[in-house]
Amino acid sequence: MTFSNQSITRGAIIIGMMLLAAFTRLLPHPANFTAILAIALFGGAKFKNPSLAIVVPLIVMLMTDLFIGFYSLMPFVYGCIALTAIIGLYVGKKSNPVFILGGSLAGSILFFLVTNAAVWNLNPKLYPHTLSGLLICYDFAAPFFRNQLFGDLFFNFVLFGSFRLVKTKIPSLAY
Repeated sequence: MTFSNQSITRGAIIIGMMLLAAFTRLLPHPANFTAILAIALFGGAKFKNPSLAIVVPLIVMLMTDLFIGFYSLMPFVYGCIALTAIIGLYVGKKSNPVFILGGSLAGSILFFLVTNAAVWNLNPKLYPHTLSGLLICYDFAAPFFRNQLFGDLFFNFVLFGSFRLVKTKIPSLAY
């Protein structure tokens, strides 16, 4: 596989932006107000290679987890990141604010449903394994969902908006 200087520059800028966004995860922030899913959606939308679109956000997440620590929900979180990157592949084909907003909302909802179902499933002493127990788990998680939703929207606005501004300065990135 050969790469042009143009694709290397584009890839380096995308990865650099993703790393900067991931760094914010290491700074003090409100619970769940992070760039995790924005990184995945952005990577999915901007990398032309589907493998890179999925693998790079996972590697970026792993890099921050090395500092923060590992946790029992990692398989579910990483699965949601990969699925959000796949949503990003679709968003990238349309590349307009409506699809970015829709992709951001879809990723947020997916993450909320999957990770809280995992919390419910992994904690039978805390939440009974009934529909009522699952709904209680979702109810307790609702305040975190609000922060996540706002964080996803904010960081998607920053990443996609910044990339659009960079493209005005480096038109060769527009391919």
